[in-house]
Amino acid sequence: MRRRMSLCLLLSGASLALGDPAHAKVFDPTVFTLENGLTVVVVENHRAPIVSNMVWYKVGAADEPPGKTGLAHLLEHLMFKGTPEIPAGQFSKLVAAKGGVDNAMTSRDFTAYYQRIAAEHLPMVMRMEADRMAHLKLDEKDFQSEREVVREERRMRVENEPAAMLSERLNMALWMNHPYARPVGGFDSEIRGLTRDDALAFHKVWYAPNNAVLFVAGDVTPQQVKSLAEETFGKIPRAETPERVRGEPEAPMADIRIAFSAPNVRQARWYRANITPSCATAEPKVGAALDMLAEILGGGPTSRLYRQLVLEEKLAVDVGAGYSGTALGPGSFTVGATPLPGVDPATLDTKVAAAIAAIAKDGVTAAELSRVRERMLAARIYARDDLFSAPQALAESLAVGCTIADVENFNDVVAALTTADVQAAAQRLDGPHAQGILTPEAAP
Repeated sequence: MRRRMSLCLLLSGASLALGDPAHAKVFDPTVFTLENGLTVVVVENHRAPIVSNMVWYKVGAADEPPGKTGLAHLLEHLMFKGTPEIPAGQFSKLVAAKGGVDNAMTSRDFTAYYQRIAAEHLPMVMRMEADRMAHLKLDEKDFQSEREVVREERRMRVENEPAAMLSERLNMALWMNHPYARPVGGFDSEIRGLTRDDALAFHKVWYAPNNAVLFVAGDVTPQQVKSLAEETFGKIPRAETPERVRGEPEAPMADIRIAFSAPNVRQARWYRANITPSCATAEPKVGAALDMLAEILGGGPTSRLYRQLVLEEKLAVDVGAGYSGTALGPGSFTVGATPLPGVDPATLDTKVAAAIAAIAKDGVTAAELSRVRERMLAARIYARDDLFSAPQALAESLAVGCTIADVENFNDVVAALTTADVQAAAQRLDGPHAQGILTPEAAP
């Protein structure tokens, strides 16, 4: 990921005619596909004369060739190095000169670029994105320079950050032989071996209109976007893009424990992680139930774990839980807490495991289900007014092979969840898992 955003955190096979847009339930997108395979999604929002323009490529760190970790992230940086039309380093300056902001991000399954700008400048940023999709130019000097920037970014954000180091090691232990075990930012020993030819070959294979989704949200009409997309991206030919395969990770046969200590750690931290189904590997109800379970367990001061570990037993300063289910492969469920001084972090693992086991055995109450359901549905209503949240939710799903229907029908799925569904979600977590423990290094 480039500059301001840290390294990371929703139509497959469908095409809707512009004149017959889908009557959606949450974001109400209009979707169409150009002749070259580019999927275009438009979310109208006329409250202010601004737009978000985003291009999501269906490629990420999990698609890198063996021994070349960090390539997807490095190419994200290199996309700002210019084309025959736009000199190196000028892309962001041109956006800023019109009062806009831009950025990019890389994940395991996708790479995305976006601009937020006045609606009158949408033609400019769409031309610029199409230009670097088709005509990226890299000279050796720029490549070498940016590769060093990426290496330094890893040193600053991972190697000098104990929590990030622990997260990387915990991720590797959890996923083992799976592509998701690779760090998105790459290993330094492999980053420094990457070449300009590697980057250009990766761009040629994956950065094609038939492997991308264009999202435009804001003060536009579908007709305007269709015309602009055909004029800019529509001229770029399709490419033969390989099938993306994730496979199944090896299930842990026993609990995994990763411990890490460093002199610059001031406060201990504990994490727990389980591999779970995702929107691409299970029916929507499964993911929605895991989302709800995360809220019931660790979704704020009214959650079970917060009341128990922070308020009642005084074992932790904070605790939270989350479900990450937007993935081409499996998803994950995590719990994290900061133990109070003197509390063995391993104690938290025992307590959280017992809390999950209790729900797996006895379920949750109707009151918990109702309270969390209302909060989840309200969050989706508010997200509709955000020019970033709407396209991001839709984009992430399409980039990993899920569908717009998964996003649009989410409220209906949540509304239909039962206590038995949440109990089944807890049963998925009641077994071997990975835990990570971060502690201050003892004085010599």
